[in-house]
Parts: sequence; C-alpha cells; structure tokens
Amino acid sequence: MDLAKFNVAPFYTLDKEWALLTAGSKEKFNSMTISWGGMGTMWGKPVVTVYVKPIRYTYEFMEQNEYFTVSFYEEAYRKDLGLMGSKSGRNMDKVAQTSLTPDFLEEGISYKEAKLTLVCRKVYYQDLEMSHIQNIPQNELDHYYKTEPIHRMYLGEVVDIID
Repeated sequence: MDLAKFNVAPFYTLDKEWALLTAGSKEKFNSMTISWGGMGTMWGKPVVTVYVKPIRYTYEFMEQNEYFTVSFYEEAYRKDLGLMGSKSGRNMDKVAQTSLTPDFLEEGISYKEAKLTLVCRKVYYQDLEMSHIQNIPQNELDHYYKTEPIHRMYLGEVVDIID
C-alpha cells in the first residue's frame, strides 16, 4: 500500500463524485452509494469513516464482516452509482442493472470499473447520538431522522489501496 499515491480532495470527492461502500463475501454482498464520510488518521493509521443507517441492506453486511471497501469512479458511471444508491439489494440484483463488474479481492469486494478502491478493516463503530449533534438546525435533522433511525459510524483502517 503506497499512501503517497493516494491523492483525493475528500470534501469534493465524497460529496460531489460519490463512492460505493461494499461489504460482504463472494457468495453474498451489497453495495450502496455514499456521499458522507471522512478520511484521515487515527491511532497512527490511515482511516476512512463511513455512515450507514440500520434500515439499509448494507448495514447487515457491515455488521457481519471485518472488511469493507470504498471505491471511486469516473463520471461515466454516475448513473450506475445513482441506481446503487436508490435501489435496495434486498429486493433485486441491482448490480445486474448496472455496467459494473464485481471484483472479488483477497479482503473485500470492489468493481473492475473503479478508478480507486480503499480496502478497509473495521476498527471501531458507534451509533450517532441525537443529543450530541450540535449547531445543525432542527429542520435539517428532521430531513434525515424524522422517520428513520440515526446512522451508525464505522471507522476502518485502510489496509490496501487499489488503483
């Protein structure tokens, strides 16, 4: 893993370009589009932070597996990422509805079309606490949480970078 070659603009890349979060095994996995997350260091290790609500199908896979991937794509795959974020793998084979090809890694799953994949090993998780959220207007919180549960945060050590 060469961290020196990892060069993204995290505020732009996650929020505007999106990424796919994938967890599971070769036999059964799920991916979801993410635009929330963070990248940095903790405990002297490179880490990625992702957020998943318990109602999402990917949540089950995040809970049951030690590894997950975060993969990034060229603009040409925007429609595929839109589908991966708006449809549930519980109800359909959403990968079959895209032009994406699963890529089964030693630890985790990505897609052959990814321009960059971060392979992460879970090192921490915690449910966000509504009482700890500060300086966010109630109407914005209601947009995310009025009818749905709060996110679980997962922190993963980046153990490999595939480009």
